[in-house]
Amino acid sequence: MDQFDDATKKELATFIENEQAQQRLNSSIQSFTSMCWDKCITGTPSTGFSRSEGSCLANCVERFLDTSLFMVNKIEQQRVQAGASSH
Repeated sequence: MDQFDDATKKELATFIENEQAQQRLNSSIQSFTSMCWDKCITGTPSTGFSRSEGSCLANCVERFLDTSLFMVNKIEQQRVQAGASSH
């Protein structure tokens, strides 16, 4: 990367960071899709989900997202507190 100027290095770093964030998002989606499918789908769906399966899927995904958001916020709080205590 020594052959790139600072602006190009910054652009590449931003691109890589965005790609990694997208990969983490895709991985999370795959995880909760699999988890919620296993938990909620009890039979073989034909043209759609039963009312209870649909409700279970929606609730499962919402709880997964709530938990993920809670964890991200908690980690961010710890990072901020660690940064404040080091000064």
